[in-house]
Amino acid sequence: MTIGGLSEKRLARLRPLLERHVETGFVPGLAVAVRRHGETHVEAAGTLAFEGAGAGVPMARDTIVRIASMTKPIVAACAMTLVEDCTLRLDDPVDDLLPELAGMRVLADPLGPLEKTVPAVRPITLRDLLTFTPGTGMAIAEPGTVPIADALGEVGAPDLDGFLRQLGTLPLVEQPGTRWMYDTSADLTGALIARATGTSLGEALRERVFEPLGMKDSGFSVDPAGLGRFATGYSPSEDRVVADAPDGRFSRPAAFESGGGGLVSTADDYLAFASALLAGGGAMLSRPSVTLMTTDHLTPEQKAVTTLSGFRPDYFRHQGWGFGTAVITRRTGLGPSAGSYGWSGFWGTAWYNDPAEDLSAVVILQRAHMGDQSLPMWNDLWTTIYQAIDD
Repeated sequence: MTIGGLSEKRLARLRPLLERHVETGFVPGLAVAVRRHGETHVEAAGTLAFEGAGAGVPMARDTIVRIASMTKPIVAACAMTLVEDCTLRLDDPVDDLLPELAGMRVLADPLGPLEKTVPAVRPITLRDLLTFTPGTGMAIAEPGTVPIADALGEVGAPDLDGFLRQLGTLPLVEQPGTRWMYDTSADLTGALIARATGTSLGEALRERVFEPLGMKDSGFSVDPAGLGRFATGYSPSEDRVVADAPDGRFSRPAAFESGGGGLVSTADDYLAFASALLAGGGAMLSRPSVTLMTTDHLTPEQKAVTTLSGFRPDYFRHQGWGFGTAVITRRTGLGPSAGSYGWSGFWGTAWYNDPAEDLSAVVILQRAHMGDQSLPMWNDLWTTIYQAIDD
């Protein structure tokens, strides 16, 4: 017997894999949702928390979780809805809507002093933001060793305007369009969406993405009625310190709606988003927009990892970057095919669409620093999903 061309016998291997993560105390619970050829299989194990009321609530497809950086593809899709209705253009400067980023200076030496700068050769565009090449972003360096890394690490305002003001006072690390740099671009895209629509980012996402796709549990905070389904997040410390309890900041509206990582969602909701993209856009976007979003746009020069621009030297060896999402360029194991696209999140959530296999998969759990796809647990999860393909 098969479910959407997935062997039920082979899919059964998912459950013991998930249960092992629960039994060892790695996480209190986790779930996997796989959709292929229009049929969905969900496997879940454990509970929402190690302790308290959540310890008695089973992990499920409607469990609400922090999706962190899986916010980025949703924000990129929302930006493309604005391109489609001609509110924004991919290659127009963002200066009019984000004047804080107009007339930027660029470091003469990315590792050098902040005072030594040169003019930006051109303005930042929406295309730069979507491809994470505006010239600024996450800069990873030992504290005290690289001035711009220290300065960017201190940017943290309680609201959107404050964030833009702080970022605008700093020079760019690289010339616009030169190098891929993670994270900050998504927050800037969110800011651009908010100002272009004259509303909040959350409201724009609700109108343009969540409501059209029926994503009723997605947003920048958890509705009071849904708090009983909100999973507790844990740090990877041995004593399982609670990192963000359900009665924390997600129980009230967010002051700063982060396009880089602020959303909560469920496996079902994210599967609705994934399925819309896999189907060519659904009620959200046109097929040409989805194609544009899910094509690798980076040049070899933009992929070249420097001290400040990437996660590890071989990061782009088998993948590229589209609009707010990674694109697999070479299949290297029993997992996503070349042409697959998706992304993961800080709290251990991940999603990929595989057009060649007509497959979408969403994984949810809530343990910090577990979104890194190079971790062995992800090899096991994707292997177990893909070995079930039976046609």
